Amino acid sequence: MIKVCTKGIWNESVPGIKFDSDGVSNYYHLQKILENNFPRGEKGTEIWKNIIEDIKEKGKNNRYDCIIGVSGGVDSSYLLHVAKNVYGLRPLAVNLDNGWSTDIAVKNIQKITKKLNIDLETYVINYQEIKDLLRSYIRASLPWIDTPTDMAIKGALYKIANRENIKFILRGNDFRSEGKQPREWTYSDYKQLKYVHKMFGSGTKLKTFPFLNNFNLVYYGYIKKIKEVRPYYYIDYKKQEAKNMLMEIYDWQDYGGHHHENIFTKFAMSYWLPQKFGIDKRLIHLSAQVASNAISREEALRQISTPFETPEKLEDTKNYVLKKLDISQEEFLQIWKSPNKSFMDYPNNFVMIQKILKYGKPVISRIYKQKPMSFFEMEARNEK
Repeated sequence: MIKVCTKGIWNESVPGIKFDSDGVSNYYHLQKILENNFPRGEKGTEIWKNIIEDIKEKGKNNRYDCIIGVSGGVDSSYLLHVAKNVYGLRPLAVNLDNGWSTDIAVKNIQKITKKLNIDLETYVINYQEIKDLLRSYIRASLPWIDTPTDMAIKGALYKIANRENIKFILRGNDFRSEGKQPREWTYSDYKQLKYVHKMFGSGTKLKTFPFLNNFNLVYYGYIKKIKEVRPYYYIDYKKQEAKNMLMEIYDWQDYGGHHHENIFTKFAMSYWLPQKFGIDKRLIHLSAQVASNAISREEALRQISTPFETPEKLEDTKNYVLKKLDISQEEFLQIWKSPNKSFMDYPNNFVMIQKILKYGKPVISRIYKQKPMSFFEMEARNEK
């Protein structure tokens, strides 16, 4: 019988998991460490107040004092609302158009930016480029095939922030509702992306893709002093309440499950990962919500046992993705039957990055306003 954490629903399928004598996992302890390092309540309010003052001071002579990446989802939409209406910031909203956003997500972005009178910049990647990259990751049989999108979002945000002389990028991540995904499920990097594209791509030149390699990150963070900040680490944020407010005030529409505002991301999370790799990322999300007292353990177990969608809808999503990527059913079947790969099976910068995380803390603290999650994961997995 598979062992399950007594304080959540993390189980032995999660890489790097360990249990103490009480059956409590190191991922639960990681969650508590994160809560201590990024407190809410009175202490969190004070920290966030100081960050707000810093944002306003450093951006006082600019048209915008911060930049917010928007997807049309709950987290980023609500962040636009609180940034302007609650904290008086002057954000520039940036949306990455990779050709996979749902119509609902696009309309959500338009509605909220228009009503808040927030400028919106859409960073458009040539679809042939993103198509070749996503197809390459599928052919490589890596777990997290949406890596190119994640990298492009971050690259676009830094690129535009640098152009506009904006010093703060506000992100809508919330470990209390999302948890910390093990790197085995999601890791990739710039070096690996180039290799995978070279090996499995069709030779499409990446002219519009916003690359962000380690050198760029150091330049933007250390020289240009651009920092990422995650407000939900400190301010009281309840997703369901935020969703209700967005629907009432902005006519925001729900798009379904977590990250289902993007069709390819939906495919990656609800079809590719669970069916090919046996990975259900909801295990981490729901466990974090249990540990944060947002839902009961019983409710988490109920939700994890509920299918993402009906088999027919999942098949429809798969067929849509294959058609849009020009992957035949025959090729996909071959890929499906091929051995699953890990990020360690292809060239990457992981070992180098781990060394930087260990020995380069003074430099990293200049790049990130908040301690990166990778530090905490290393400590929780006894890799200090």
